[in-house]
Amino acid sequence: MKKYTDQGKVDTRSGFGAGLAELGRTNTKVVALCADLIGSLKMQEFIDENPQRFFQIGIAEANMMGIAAGLTIGGKIPFTGTFANFSTGRVYDQIRQSIAYSRKNVKICASHAGLTLGEDGATHQILEDIGMMKMLPGMTVINPCDFNQTKAATLAIADHQGPVYLRFGRPKVANFITDDIPFEIGKGIVLNHGNDVTIAATGHLVWEALQAAEALEAEGISAEVVNIHTIKPLDTELLVSSVKKTGCIVTAEEHNYLGGLGETIAATLSLELPTPQEFIATKDTFGESGTPAQLMEKYGLNKNAIILACKKVLSRK
Repeated sequence: MKKYTDQGKVDTRSGFGAGLAELGRTNTKVVALCADLIGSLKMQEFIDENPQRFFQIGIAEANMMGIAAGLTIGGKIPFTGTFANFSTGRVYDQIRQSIAYSRKNVKICASHAGLTLGEDGATHQILEDIGMMKMLPGMTVINPCDFNQTKAATLAIADHQGPVYLRFGRPKVANFITDDIPFEIGKGIVLNHGNDVTIAATGHLVWEALQAAEALEAEGISAEVVNIHTIKPLDTELLVSSVKKTGCIVTAEEHNYLGGLGETIAATLSLELPTPQEFIATKDTFGESGTPAQLMEKYGLNKNAIILACKKVLSRK
């Protein structure tokens, strides 16, 4: 098994900030909008270097989406920034009508997604956003796994024509994707080759999947780990190829199992190659206040839960 090294824990939102700052220097069409959360979205470096290309909208997220849609008409590439809950749930009508319906080139960049928002609790811990956004026609949905991949995704979506939902998080997590691993929208990445079970993971659960695969290897179980950073469009070819080899799959995500990555893969495999599957995700529930580690443990979103799910799905082959 290939070993991946944590290069130092850092939050994925900082990867977004680094990518946005780089775009500020290389792409004059990029503009940024924020709903009173500059520090949380790590947008200050972009603002310092490009004050004329930044718009502070305040706590008016719906207005921010409308303004962003309008800016595209003049050829700008707007990046909106706020928490994932406010980027989707609070403004879904504006995204549907003003951005998705007319395929405006808006990049909806959402921090503090999922349970790992932590102590702010259920009102802020959106676990439905992937499902909401993937159902919008023409919307690309991306959920990178670490700082390096979030930065790469931020750069990539500027060159992509059409609306994008980019989801990332608050806590410091392992940073392990190296420069030799390319990022391409719509193309998953096999991080570890295996023959017994496929683990398809996204976001913060990718590192947990790699740790699970290492533990399973010690027990003689060969797990293939696939990083699905792009949930829509899904890399169907890669997933079907993997499960043809392994015969079963575990999906892992920091999201409700209804509407998320696991459901997307299940629907795809039901048509292409029906396969035994287990889901690592929240089970139709809201979150609660707690540290990220406490919540991921309680809701079964970690290495140990993935290991148990792999053993369960292997028994169903």
